[in-house]
Amino acid sequence: MTFKSKTTNTLLKALVQELKKTSIVEEASIWKRIASDLEKSNRNRRVVNLSRLNRFTKANETVIVPGKVLGSGIISHSVTVAAFSFSDSAIEQLKQNKCTVVSIEDLMKKNPKGKDIRIIG
Repeated sequence: MTFKSKTTNTLLKALVQELKKTSIVEEASIWKRIASDLEKSNRNRRVVNLSRLNRFTKANETVIVPGKVLGSGIISHSVTVAAFSFSDSAIEQLKQNKCTVVSIEDLMKKNPKGKDIRIIG
């Protein structure tokens, strides 16, 4: 018999439900994709360092990380980053470089159609 563990994080469950609802209402498949990525187990969720964000983004771009952003590396241009969670050092470095740090929920409310958003990770 196999045991499939489910997340017990009520905030994560609520976010996933809200993402799925917005995906249906706004006909934006990006939110459904983010919801399915967040439903994965912790070990399969994405972890992205600032160095990766620096390499794969352009100035003034909006990116979303369905997982955690870590503070390893340097970011040399300003971007808007949304993620499920951030390390303290990542938030500090992003703010020092005049980047915008938002939650996935805030980004979803600001841009319900999901236009001009890239998934990184």
